[in-house]
Amino acid sequence: MGKLEEIVRIAKKMDKMVSKKNTNGAIDLLKELKSIPMTLDLLQSTRVGMSVNAVRKQSTDEEVTTLAKSLIKSWKKLLDGPAGDKDAEDKKKECSTSSKNSSDSTEQSSSKRQEPRTPTTPKMTTFPPIPVTSDTVRNKCRELMSAALQTDKMGNTDMKYKNRVRSRIANLKDTKNPNLRKNVLCGNISAEQIARMTAEEMASDELREIRKALTNEAIREHQMAKTSGTETDLFTCGKCKKKNCTYTQVQTRSADEPMTTFVFCNECGNRWKFC
Repeated sequence: MGKLEEIVRIAKKMDKMVSKKNTNGAIDLLKELKSIPMTLDLLQSTRVGMSVNAVRKQSTDEEVTTLAKSLIKSWKKLLDGPAGDKDAEDKKKECSTSSKNSSDSTEQSSSKRQEPRTPTTPKMTTFPPIPVTSDTVRNKCRELMSAALQTDKMGNTDMKYKNRVRSRIANLKDTKNPNLRKNVLCGNISAEQIARMTAEEMASDELREIRKALTNEAIREHQMAKTSGTETDLFTCGKCKKKNCTYTQVQTRSADEPMTTFVFCNECGNRWKFC
């Protein structure tokens, strides 16, 4: 097993200890880490420093806290060391440049002064960038800020979300509804619009007409039963078994065929058709 895999394995065990609030055995893991030659790349890619610091804060064992502090201190040198050396070198160069410029200006007043060099900012290749500190609180704050910036506007991907996506896929693939797919491809319907459309709005023209006709028929039959008809006791309601009914005859078929009788129970609201 390579160094990276070994460090990741130890870090996961420590995180598990912290989550269970039981750091028994942490001293053995810390000793294993101490025996592994640590590099800056390994420290930044595994973030083992956060795991060690979390164990240090939770453990009441003095040996564990002492060894954890020692490891963190030695790893911090990997992070701060190169930067410190670079700063010292830059300061040395800056002093040398200033001294040279001062001498040149004294000897030759007309000579051009050297412009101060502007430090270049390294390009950020990851988001968020790799942390330069092993402080647990700072790293946790970075993670929370990153999560807030990358929040998905669509909300939770629960079953309701999946069903809405399936509904849109089905309507877009429907061969009887080519206009919806065409409008989306042409940009007449934006991605935001189709994400908010209801099933009725996405339906094909044919399906809309069918739904409209059914709605109108239901309304017509309901109003007909409520507002018109002749009261009678010739019919027995199959639901409440009472005979307080109202019937209406409508010509639903051709003129040479008998009329259809619609019966409405005034007691329970049951409605049926009698041919």
